Amino acid sequence: MPTLTRLHHAQITVPKDLEAAAREFYCGVLRLTEIPKPDSLMLRGGFWIDLAGTQIHISTEEGVDRNLTKAHLAYQVDDVQAWRKVIEAQGLKVLDSIPIPGYDRFEFRDPFGNRVEMIAEH
Repeated sequence: MPTLTRLHHAQITVPKDLEAAAREFYCGVLRLTEIPKPDSLMLRGGFWIDLAGTQIHISTEEGVDRNLTKAHLAYQVDDVQAWRKVIEAQGLKVLDSIPIPGYDRFEFRDPFGNRVEMIAEH
């Protein structure tokens, strides 16, 4: 039986006219590293970032209300409280998550409506 070996990438979307703002948020505020997209996909817009060998593809998409979904990416972090301050400094509303034994975490919506979780083991 074949097996899954790891997550290669996840994809989120932002409105087409907010691609530059998304790049600033994800590469600037969250300090993720942009990686090259294949030439064959450049005309589609968006950009790709890397986090410890896992890619996150940030694409553009219109007509989607990202605020209506529970779908999200969860970033494992070293200091939940420090990240809470970073997110709050961006003027984003921080939401406490339902407690999970052994973890500290919180959620927020990025400036484009995507749900995001920051989580750390304690």
